[in-house]
Amino acid sequence: MTSRLVFSVIFVVCVALLGVAFYMEHVMGLEPCPLCWLQRFGFMGAGVVSLLAVLHNPKGLGVRLYGLLLAVTSGAGLAVAGRQLWLQSLPADQVPACGPSVDYMLDVLPLTEVLTTALRGTGDCAEVTWRFLGLSIPGWTAVFFSLLVITGLVMLFHTGKRSEWTGG
Repeated sequence: MTSRLVFSVIFVVCVALLGVAFYMEHVMGLEPCPLCWLQRFGFMGAGVVSLLAVLHNPKGLGVRLYGLLLAVTSGAGLAVAGRQLWLQSLPADQVPACGPSVDYMLDVLPLTEVLTTALRGTGDCAEVTWRFLGLSIPGWTAVFFSLLVITGLVMLFHTGKRSEWTGG
């Protein structure tokens, strides 16, 4: 399997996951919390890295660098999903208070404060409004981010003989 094919599949998966997120928001009426928005940015980052890799079609060191970028962007998304899963596991009396919407925060707060508030999470982030096969939305994003991190690390550390991946 070539690196271009792998990155193409990753790009399509990221686009599909973002499509599902926007479907859940605009069709199902599920309002994304600040941590949900950050997870979307994680998938956007992984998708952009993958698209650039597809267009560049790297060999050898290039595959490893794109693998590193994929692992880093997906790892950041995984950390955010983990934070949200932790908030969802808290007892009701320990859940932080609900905060303002992301749109409102972007209108009235500096970007650094919006990011800080979003990373802390709010009571909205602790709500479980949807499940599939027993996993909440951040549970599923954690699964996909984990797969992307693993794929990026395999590409980073792959030392096989395939010329498509290692250039030699």
